[in-house]
Amino acid sequence: MSLIAKLFGDEPLDPFLSVINKCPVLNTPTDWKETPNAHVLISDLPGLKKEEVKVEVDDGRVLQISGERKVEDGDGGSDKNDPEYKWHRVERSRGKFLRRFKLPENAKTDEIQASMENGVLTVTIPKQEVPKPQRKVVEIN
Repeated sequence: MSLIAKLFGDEPLDPFLSVINKCPVLNTPTDWKETPNAHVLISDLPGLKKEEVKVEVDDGRVLQISGERKVEDGDGGSDKNDPEYKWHRVERSRGKFLRRFKLPENAKTDEIQASMENGVLTVTIPKQEVPKPQRKVVEIN
């Protein structure tokens, strides 16, 4: 048995696509850019509706994007193992996903906004001015 068959089973899948589909980090590509006024995260979530995606911030200043891609066929069914259907290839990622991002100190976590259009989630985190630590000179006696 080949190493690829041991790692990915006997399914006739491209090994690279199998790794992407099994890895929640790789199947939710996200860009993070910083503008003068905000941090903006843009995630590709093809086929998902906004109701199927959750955006949360925990006390540790960590932004979390999560959800689940359901298994569906062209008829709206969801059972991949249904004997009525014969699957020839399964390449699109499915299942639960989770991405976590540690936010910088200048993030206004109480003013985060999120929008979703055409399977692209955009999360905007406004920035605030972080006071620089003041230097105090200590007199030597």
